Amino acid sequence: MKWIESFLRYVRYEKNYSSHTVLSYKHDLSQFENYLSQLEGGVAPEVAERDHVRDWAASLMEEGVSTRTVARKFSALRTFYRYLQKQGVVAESPMRDIVPPKIHKSLPSFVRPAEMDLLLDEKVSDDDFPALRDHLILSILYMTGMRRAELVGLLDADVDTRAMQFKVLGKRNKQRLVPFGREMKAEIDTYRAARKRFVGEESPSFLVRDDGEPLYPQYVYRLVNRRLSEVTTLSRRSPHVLRHSFASALLNDGAELNSVKELLGHQSLASTQVYTHITFEELKRDYKQAHPRAIKKGGHYGS
Repeated sequence: MKWIESFLRYVRYEKNYSSHTVLSYKHDLSQFENYLSQLEGGVAPEVAERDHVRDWAASLMEEGVSTRTVARKFSALRTFYRYLQKQGVVAESPMRDIVPPKIHKSLPSFVRPAEMDLLLDEKVSDDDFPALRDHLILSILYMTGMRRAELVGLLDADVDTRAMQFKVLGKRNKQRLVPFGREMKAEIDTYRAARKRFVGEESPSFLVRDDGEPLYPQYVYRLVNRRLSEVTTLSRRSPHVLRHSFASALLNDGAELNSVKELLGHQSLASTQVYTHITFEELKRDYKQAHPRAIKKGGHYGS
């Protein structure tokens, strides 16, 4: 346990990993350590070998754990043993030559612009603070591509209506600036005025509940899930779906891939490129529906 705790402190305070990532690492490493302790004689993580890792993965798969989850656990182990090598605790990582299980990658779910228009074009009374706040949450998520944690963490000082930009604190405490337009500016001004009348006291948080306390992540999830169920039949209706929708809408309208990468706060272009597959599927769908020769007697062409 000593080295696991040392590793968790390292990634949290020296590498500035998010608390969510650190908790995930803690869970995966503790689970692996528990598995090793139940082996004959008990095995400490720092002396584990490749066969121990393989056997653990096999036991997880037998329990019905998904390949995606097993691959994530492998990633945690790989980072942990890299740290132990740096510290001179192990000479070789037991993760060497271990290939993670292949993950079937499905395309991200997204909401079509016409469906979002049904929600965002709704008229809300300037005196209805809860409705103004909830509408603004949907607007920000869809029109900026922010992550849920980034939205909840917004401070009032992070929202600059003069420069028309958000200062967003993303993963690994990396800041980025996300612009917005005049429509969003007007909505923010209306929200702030209503917040002052309804809540009274100024709060350092930008988005607050009816009692003036900061929003919490589950509130945002439930709101998005409920409102999206009114306009789409998607099985996934989370805030992250609105992030996907933002990216696919930009690319469908001709935005540069690098620009979308910066707006989303992705570290690598590979994370953003998945959305190009969405735009291609959209192109195929539009072609089949619009071109007179796309559908002929006997079947579909261009499939």
